[in-house]
Amino acid sequence: MSVRELCTFSSLCERFSFTSTTSRVSKISTTSFSPQFPYRNSNSNLLPFFYLNSSSNLSCVEKSNLKLCRNRPKRVFRSCEREFLAQREEEEEEEVGDSDGVFDEETDYAVTDSFDIEEFEKEAKDAVREYAFSLSSELTIEDVTNGQKQSGKKRRPKSSSKNIPDHLLPRVTIVGRPNVGKSALFNRLVGGNKAIVVDEPGVTRDRLYGRSFWGDHEFMVVDTGGVLTVSKSQANVMDELAITKTIGMDEIPLASREAAVARMPSMIERQATAAVEEASVIIFLVDGQAGLTAADMEIADWLRKNYSNKSIILAVNKCESPRKGIMQASEFWSLGFSPLPLSAVSGTGTGELLDVVCSELKKVEGVEIPSEEENYVPAIAIVGRPNVGKSSILNALLGEDRTIVSPISGTTRDAIDTEFTAPDGQKFRLIDTAGIRRRAAVASSGSTTEALSVNRAFRAIRRSDVVALVIEAIACITEQDCRIAERIEKEGKGCVIVVNKWDTIPNKDQKTATYYEQDVREKLRILDWAPIVYSTATTGNSVEKIIAAASMVEKERSRRLGTSILNQVIHEALAFKSPPRTRGGKRGRVYYSTQAAIRPPTFVFFVNDAKLFSETYRRYMEKQLRSDAGFSGTPIRLLWRSRRKTEKDGGRTANTSIQSPQAQRDRKILAAT
Repeated sequence: MSVRELCTFSSLCERFSFTSTTSRVSKISTTSFSPQFPYRNSNSNLLPFFYLNSSSNLSCVEKSNLKLCRNRPKRVFRSCEREFLAQREEEEEEEVGDSDGVFDEETDYAVTDSFDIEEFEKEAKDAVREYAFSLSSELTIEDVTNGQKQSGKKRRPKSSSKNIPDHLLPRVTIVGRPNVGKSALFNRLVGGNKAIVVDEPGVTRDRLYGRSFWGDHEFMVVDTGGVLTVSKSQANVMDELAITKTIGMDEIPLASREAAVARMPSMIERQATAAVEEASVIIFLVDGQAGLTAADMEIADWLRKNYSNKSIILAVNKCESPRKGIMQASEFWSLGFSPLPLSAVSGTGTGELLDVVCSELKKVEGVEIPSEEENYVPAIAIVGRPNVGKSSILNALLGEDRTIVSPISGTTRDAIDTEFTAPDGQKFRLIDTAGIRRRAAVASSGSTTEALSVNRAFRAIRRSDVVALVIEAIACITEQDCRIAERIEKEGKGCVIVVNKWDTIPNKDQKTATYYEQDVREKLRILDWAPIVYSTATTGNSVEKIIAAASMVEKERSRRLGTSILNQVIHEALAFKSPPRTRGGKRGRVYYSTQAAIRPPTFVFFVNDAKLFSETYRRYMEKQLRSDAGFSGTPIRLLWRSRRKTEKDGGRTANTSIQSPQAQRDRKILAAT
């Protein structure tokens, strides 16, 4: 076929419709050039000369390349045409090999008609499980005892009986003087390491609740602080309760320190008294190795005089040997109760104790068992640095002195769980935690109790749904606040930033909150999606807004976005800003996206190659999701899965052999020439 015949070929003329400037070809029909849509080319110096029709893939012959073909011999023109068709065929094969569907060229988004949606959804759930496993292994929390890391004790199997609400279960309270093993017995009965156990007195201060069962009986076990009924001097109280005047008390006047130390024993006893008053059974625990003391006798008289209407069980702890235990327990007959030897550490005698406890309890019957959805109670953990007002916020919300509030740093040690019902009837579980100091400061103090308290605070974050990060208004954002915020974001928890002690800010006006919020957003960029609440816990001002904000965050955290709406949002985001091309000319393509999990919302994107999507573009996609779909107050996870890797051996080999009909016609033209 001659050059004239090749250029006047009908099929080729339909495709290449432009005004000919070649002198040898005079019979080509002229057609005005009017591009239908812009052509995105990585090389901006080369201008597009002509386009294919709208039904075929977008391509062009560069003007500079075509000039080289003008007035050239037949052989040169054929070589240029072959190079162009080969290059175009190569691009088509690459596009077909990269995908299983049809792409929208304007947005680089795949039309998923030929995709297996069920396979995508299954793979998305697998991706979420893999990510959760890797994250949990990265954020490990271990107990620290005597400077060594140890794994927690084995948990008792959970009860298979009815899920009765906690407030309807009978209470079993453990009381006694300090350092007799109350917290060790509490952990033995409820299973796990919920209470801090250290060989020093005065570790437990607040009431600590835990659910337990024995046979067909379920009940709540309450751990209390050591009761000090014997008159002691201030120095003795400091030693007995392990109170320090140095850590975190530099800015407190000396008179305030003296008053706080003097009030501490009465506060602990008040908490223990409240636990005894609500108990159905009282376990009076004594130390078998130390023998009978004056404090034991005074506590026995106090229980006999004020709570004779309740069932009181005398348990003699630290009786490791059964034979010696009987001899050790015989000394306590003088208290007027029948002693029962046991060992909280080894578990010896705890079965007999539980038999006696359950014989005094009444079974809870006639209670409507809530469904799984109704039984779900969101947990709100109150965390922050020491002395920012966490316990004050809890007491202000409950309207009672649930926890001890003191200017002494480290007053709260255990993670205190409390049920709370909002004015609208929504139930929450509030968790008060110990103040989290810097790791170097905790290590330099040498306090094992503080290290365990910080670990309990991190565990409270993990088992919560929403975290109330409390900061001090006058101090604003510190470096430790940023580290706590990073932990919250990594754990995937919803967050509410609570600016407490707002009354300490002088000369406030209408713009003070706006400027303060700008400062917080600038310093806590990792939590730029979290709402901010200003409150004063001591007066109860605006504390109810914390619950309202947490309720909103929990709803957003549990929301599921429809797949059609999600893909529409992603489609618009890609149309507004396409993924950047690499130096090799490759561009990322999104095949399919779905929300695979909630709490936190987790989205899985199936793409041709996850490495083609930079961190900047991923942040852009997250920002678009938030602006179009909401999810205020909760982190969102974006997981990117490379589809080509999963089908490298099978699907890609089969797909690369597929060619479009237009490419087949081009081959026939070249074969004819």
